[in-house]
Amino acid sequence: MAEKRLPLRSVFAPVRALFVGDASAGVLLILVAAAAMLAANSELAGEYNALFNGKLGWTPIEKLKTLHYWINDGLMAIFFFVVGLEVKREIICGQLATPEQRRLPIMAAVAGMLVPAAVYIFIAGGDPQLTRGWAIPAATDIAFAMGVLGLLGSRVPASLRLFLLTVAIVDDIGAVLVIAAFYTENINTMWLAISVAVLGVMIGMNKLHVSRIFPYILVSLVLWFCVLNSGVHATIAGVVAALTIPMHRRDGNSLLEKLEHNLAPWSAYAIVPIFGFANAGVNLEGIGMDGMLAPLPLAVAAGLVVGKQVGIFTTIFAAAKLGIAKPPKGASWAEIWGISILCGIGFTMSLFIGELAFPGYRLLIDEAKIGILAGSVISAVMGFVILRMTTTHPNDRTHIPDPE
Repeated sequence: MAEKRLPLRSVFAPVRALFVGDASAGVLLILVAAAAMLAANSELAGEYNALFNGKLGWTPIEKLKTLHYWINDGLMAIFFFVVGLEVKREIICGQLATPEQRRLPIMAAVAGMLVPAAVYIFIAGGDPQLTRGWAIPAATDIAFAMGVLGLLGSRVPASLRLFLLTVAIVDDIGAVLVIAAFYTENINTMWLAISVAVLGVMIGMNKLHVSRIFPYILVSLVLWFCVLNSGVHATIAGVVAALTIPMHRRDGNSLLEKLEHNLAPWSAYAIVPIFGFANAGVNLEGIGMDGMLAPLPLAVAAGLVVGKQVGIFTTIFAAAKLGIAKPPKGASWAEIWGISILCGIGFTMSLFIGELAFPGYRLLIDEAKIGILAGSVISAVMGFVILRMTTTHPNDRTHIPDPE
């Protein structure tokens, strides 16, 4: 009997999945992080550090005196602007539009922030200097996590994809609130008052049904500059400005969705990779195994790997058993566990919070990065393996009852 040959497209499907669909942005971040680590631990280490941390010969804004500052306070404001647009759309007409849709993702996201923080404090809390880093393992990276799901193709139920996305969105909201509340110092009341006034102008533009994009972009830049000088982290301006963008124009077309559609690819494929390359590089020279297993990297990694999955999975299980909310439809408990583990991939927001938590302490920032990278890689591999073992291709899938 002749051996049955697989179609050529089936043979190359896993390779193709690396570069298309949901996987591409996540795979790009993996490559960028690897490139940053190579640069920071090679003969290019000096050039890498000078490029991002060397003082610029000239800068139009004195506070942004290095390329690193321009990326973290400037470019990342656009990333947060896109996050704000996405959050507003989801709340108004998306997966967070009704109380029933919001209940489980909010509960899971809150637990997925509190439990990792508790794990972090349990391990690193003995050192008062390290307590500022409690929020580092609390964030989930949407691009990385969705990228891993993209590698699994259509094996993962659509309900789980949607659940992961909504949890990550709520997670982002929580991270923004944490940054605003806990990582803001030395408030300049004059600039803060001006920021509030500029925000009032944007709200007024919304109420007056201004439907052109350019005025919002222009006033958003003014708001960003004012917030930058106020002492509140400048990226908060991105989220706040996004919330003032009208959902619809007078003609019924969505101004917000058009703006999100135009900016999202730039955010995913340019801004976040640039941020990742500028922030993921850690020089491991002299750190050694003792440094990698120091309380800070160990606390961050444990928070991501253990805290995230325990917090999210137990919340879903408890909510289902108590009748508070229904788990993702058509998914088994093993699949839900796999998705909970993937939520432990914390890259962009975790790196960002790590920089804010230990300003001026290069060693602590680097140790936090080691924990973030290690925890994210472990979560990605564990989540992928579990989902690969517990999911089936749609053509082979029989009806899976909702977990009870």
